[in-house]
Amino acid sequence: MTLEARVILLVDDDEADALLIGEALASAQEARTVARARDGAEALEYLRNPANPRPDLIILDLNMPRMSGRELLAVIKDDPNLHLIPTVILTTSNASEDVTGSYGSHANAFVTKPVTLDSFNQAVSNIDLFFLRTATPLPQE
Repeated sequence: MTLEARVILLVDDDEADALLIGEALASAQEARTVARARDGAEALEYLRNPANPRPDLIILDLNMPRMSGRELLAVIKDDPNLHLIPTVILTTSNASEDVTGSYGSHANAFVTKPVTLDSFNQAVSNIDLFFLRTATPLPQE
């Protein structure tokens, strides 16, 4: 799979944050698809639909309606068809129980959403650099 074919699943209920994340990923000027889910239940529907491309990376907020990011992370990491997809928590929380709980549920990284646009762009760029430019793509099923 080429870099241009990479797929990111962004799971965040905040429209402004989702827009910023999408813009930060697009600023790398590399073609990729960013699929969006507004909560964990919608993300799980996306992930289990064979018509949707398998994401190479999931960027996940913790605090969402219907199914939280914590609940979705547990489901993803317990599912033999999904558990290898790198999952980055990108959330406003920096509570120690959220950090340890996320890593305890096998999140690949935990990033606190910065408050300034420049630091937000840098945080997303760092996620992009590490997970999309250095990782070996997973085989599509």
